[in-house]
Amino acid sequence: MTDVPVLTTDRFTMRPLRRGDAGALLPTLSDPEQCLYLTREAFADEEELWSWLSDPEWPGRTWIAEDAGGAVAGRFVASPAHESGFVEIGYIVCRDRQGEGIARECTAALVAHLFALPTNEGGARKLTAEVDTRNRPSIRLLDDLGFTREAHFREHETSHIGLCDVYWYGLLRSERDKAAPPAR
Repeated sequence: MTDVPVLTTDRFTMRPLRRGDAGALLPTLSDPEQCLYLTREAFADEEELWSWLSDPEWPGRTWIAEDAGGAVAGRFVASPAHESGFVEIGYIVCRDRQGEGIARECTAALVAHLFALPTNEGGARKLTAEVDTRNRPSIRLLDDLGFTREAHFREHETSHIGLCDVYWYGLLRSERDKAAPPAR
């Protein structure tokens, strides 16, 4: 796992992953409905989930959104893409917290952070996100944050639910003023 700095929003602290987070995320990531648009099926147990979350071979960075009471609200990630300065983002909000605006608030903070960093320190000149075309909440979020739908790849990926179409979204550093307020 790559070290990550703590980020803050009005309601959340976005901190590095801890071992106990697997237990907090398991109710969401063991639910087949919540995992519908992941590239893999739901997790069977906490150990399997922890192995995936803490995979030392994965080159990305993970932030866990925690509210003022210490409850985990979601996971937010940034992973190097195909070229220096390109970073792919991802997010999932705990099922019992969906509908509270957590994804928007924390993803906006992540976007601001990634654009504020120099590219040689893990920052981005372009952010990307790949989304199953049926995932309406995620599509709304990216649209709201100023991302542009750059491509529609038909029958692009095979996942646990079969062959999937995906949208590819991008946001340039030069467009960041449309994206979100800066992280505090």
